[in-house]
Amino acid sequence: MRVLIAEDDKPVAMFLRKGLEAENYAVDVVNDGKGALHMATEYDFDLVLLDLNLPEADGLEVLQGLRAKKPSVPVIVLTSRAKVEDRVKGLDIGADDYLTKPFAYSELSARVRALIRRGVRPLEATLRSADLEINRVERTVRRGERRIELTPKEFALLEYLMLNRGHRVTRAMIIEHVWNLSFDTMTNVVDVYINYLRRKVDEGAQVRLIRTIRGVGYQLGEDAEAAA
Repeated sequence: MRVLIAEDDKPVAMFLRKGLEAENYAVDVVNDGKGALHMATEYDFDLVLLDLNLPEADGLEVLQGLRAKKPSVPVIVLTSRAKVEDRVKGLDIGADDYLTKPFAYSELSARVRALIRRGVRPLEATLRSADLEINRVERTVRRGERRIELTPKEFALLEYLMLNRGHRVTRAMIIEHVWNLSFDTMTNVVDVYINYLRRKVDEGAQVRLIRTIRGVGYQLGEDAEAAA
């Protein structure tokens, strides 16, 4: 799951980023309103955490622009504006939730999970392919009746493959979305983690779901055209 943090207070932004990444979210950070609007409308995010006091463009302007182009993206407003009229305005413009500063990270984390559960796109809380199922809220994985224990990075990789099930994804795409890094042609980290997943997800199963696409990358799904 990918989250955009729009926050001009860099220590706060880093605090949020570390907390979310510890919970296996892929996180991007932007520090001004214009950049936030560009990122939120041009790229795909599962959630936006939006501060209202942003330079270059106010957070409410960003929210209005985002809602005009992507009305279904969940947005949690984070702000020091605690007046009732400020909260009402933010919610009326299109915020899904509103959290005033200072706040405990545990509360933010709970609100994120709640928003995902009841969200605009609730079916994406659980992803399935054949008998493989992952719950993105509870962070659990099952293959049939078997529960699979994954490390945080393995879970993030499987989640990305499941979100793109039936489609080919390149190593560069995986590096960018799962590791938040630029692709280095010398690294084999993706292949290493794919092998970890195969041992846990596909080993012993009648249908192999994680396939290698020669010269491209990987694909998850029963009908993937592939060669190991």
